[in-house]
Amino acid sequence: MTEISALKAGLIADIDAAVTLDALEALRVGALGKSGVVTGLLKTLGPMSPEERMEKGPPIQDLRESVTAALAGKKAALEQAALGAKLASEKVDMTLPADAAPQGSVHAVSQVMDELAEIFADLGFSVATGPEIEDDWHNFTALNIPETHPARAMHDTFYFPDEEGQKMLLRTHTSPVQIRTMMTQEPPIRIIAPGRVYRSDSDATHTPMFHQIEGLVIDKGITLGHLKWTLETFLKAFFEREDIVLRLRPSYFPFTEPSVEVDVGYTLTNGQRVIGGDGDAAGGGWLEVLGSGMVNRRVIEACGLDPDEWQGFAFGTGVDRLAMLKYGMNDLRAFFDGDLRWLKHYGFSALDVPTLSGGVGA
Repeated sequence: MTEISALKAGLIADIDAAVTLDALEALRVGALGKSGVVTGLLKTLGPMSPEERMEKGPPIQDLRESVTAALAGKKAALEQAALGAKLASEKVDMTLPADAAPQGSVHAVSQVMDELAEIFADLGFSVATGPEIEDDWHNFTALNIPETHPARAMHDTFYFPDEEGQKMLLRTHTSPVQIRTMMTQEPPIRIIAPGRVYRSDSDATHTPMFHQIEGLVIDKGITLGHLKWTLETFLKAFFEREDIVLRLRPSYFPFTEPSVEVDVGYTLTNGQRVIGGDGDAAGGGWLEVLGSGMVNRRVIEACGLDPDEWQGFAFGTGVDRLAMLKYGMNDLRAFFDGDLRWLKHYGFSALDVPTLSGGVGA
């Protein structure tokens, strides 16, 4: 037993003298590892008789427990000392600027949506929303679109299987929001309806899903002059130019009568088309940006209002198209590719909230 006592004292002394975790680990392996000295003594207990094992086993077990406890205590002390040394040497200067954290950006479509909402809020318009899955009546019939109109065709519209005789579809415009508003809200009405819409198109200037904003005014004594002033004021604020010139061309839409296409003048500067100026001037031209008109009497009647008492105008434009014109983008498909390089280039800071005082595009 004297040999085991001496071994115990020697191992514990070596453990107490260890100054690094690596040295301590080497002592652990030498004592308790597969070929360690304490492990070797434990293996000698197997062949012994019960009487011998009762005599020699307790000192060997005590040796193992004492060495294990000494190792655990020393390890904790060394780890604490290492942590203290690290804290003492790695001081943080709180006056230094923090490292820049990765930042996302606001998508151009979201930014333009906010810009439009800010502009029309200043003109007294509120934002109205509606379902993207619509029924045939709200999307077509109530808007005076006949059964034979090409817009109802399968190659233009995404239809769902008929349910209980009712045709359901992905809305092709946000005009159903106008219908729902007129049916649930007493005039006068002044709303914009932004949102996603769906049509079967896909090329550089068309995608199956895109964003649209429509406006509706229902009141007494509304004329085409009110429509032109509203659109002119809106486009000047959006493009942040006072030299916006509009050209209204007669057109046809089932839901408005009379109907007009709205062109805006542009000039060519260094080969780039810049919105603003007279499109008939040298080096200029006209670009269609809006469809609009006076709300058709049949649409007003379908919503339960008296067209002899209430009149109004409506207009609609593509949000993605406006973003392309203002910020110099040339391919609509890039809006939906999710390319981080495109998003970083055309994205906006989350703190860059559009305001009229700062310029909606500032």
